[in-house]
Amino acid sequence: MIEPTIALQEAIRAKLINSPAVIALVPADRIKAGTTRPDECPCIRIGEAHTIMHGNDYSAQRMAEIFIDVHVWTVNEGERQAKEITWAVQCALDGKLTVPGCDCFEFKITGARYPRDPEPDAYGHGVLSVEALVRWVI
Repeated sequence: MIEPTIALQEAIRAKLINSPAVIALVPADRIKAGTTRPDECPCIRIGEAHTIMHGNDYSAQRMAEIFIDVHVWTVNEGERQAKEITWAVQCALDGKLTVPGCDCFEFKITGARYPRDPEPDAYGHGVLSVEALVRWVI
């Protein structure tokens, strides 16, 4: 199994690129892991993870909560398009998530926010926060 946060990022990406509503707004090659403002917009960046370990047992099982922010970036369409794409992402991620190599007991969207850019008519930015409770064996 790959590291659980990478597995979660890949599972989120897989769900997004298989959503017709998301792909209608953002090309699949612009949906990837990353944290910086991209050169090409619109795009979706699946941010770095924050992990809280919940221990392990003698059979080498591990349990953790993983928190990730999914960033939506737009240019020339501003906040309105960022909100539209963020909503499509939220709808695509609603429900059960299959994470390769892990048991994902809980996956939920915990919030959405729209930080103001210094150039709000040019750049739009949406942030969708997600949380997963996963177990894996090493």
